[in-house]
Amino acid sequence: MIRLYCFPHAGATSMVYRTWKRTGDIVPKGVDQPGRGPRLREPKTGDLDLLAMAMADHIAKDLERVRREHPDTAYATFGHSFGATISLTVAAHMAEPPVRQFLSAAVPPRLVVPDETAHLSDRELLEKVVKDGGTTGAVLENAELGRHLVRLMREDYAIRLQFPHQKNLKVDHPLTLIAARDDIYVPPEQMWQWAEHTTAHCRRVEIAGGHFALMQTPETALEIVAEHLRSAA
Repeated sequence: MIRLYCFPHAGATSMVYRTWKRTGDIVPKGVDQPGRGPRLREPKTGDLDLLAMAMADHIAKDLERVRREHPDTAYATFGHSFGATISLTVAAHMAEPPVRQFLSAAVPPRLVVPDETAHLSDRELLEKVVKDGGTTGAVLENAELGRHLVRLMREDYAIRLQFPHQKNLKVDHPLTLIAARDDIYVPPEQMWQWAEHTTAHCRRVEIAGGHFALMQTPETALEIVAEHLRSAA
């Protein structure tokens, strides 16, 4: 069995992976930051390294628990956008490396620059997220839900500004890089530059659609994961 730890995009929780179903021996498992989702009572941190260490510890404990019943369980990770960079940073803190990491729709750390997010009003930020496909338009009509999403987005933006510090991050396990050809934020030629962050082999996958295309078609994501893990095996 392979436990697929899935890292959400900015402003999201593990709930974005609720529709990701087991595929063969691959079992998806959403991962939350401390202070979110099932980990709501745990203290938050605004420091990227401390966040990565906390999430690495969380995964290690979950993997240990799963292996009590399934000793041969291996693990891989999937991360979309903000979650892709977080996933690689977390993997660097793991004593046991994943068999493969799947990174989607994220620019490498050295290409991260401040954008308009910090200067947008709450309403403008919500409208941007809806337009990009990161959530439904219902958030614009629900004040409480809107405030919650804005808070999470701004917390994650503060973390994102620390990504350039990871420009020298390098792992020794293989990566799969997934780019959407019409992604206005992360064009494929930028996505492929993640190859510099591993000493191992990289595979490239280009799909149709925009920034959230892969998140809107979980079956496509799981097909890619299954095929690349089979090939590796």
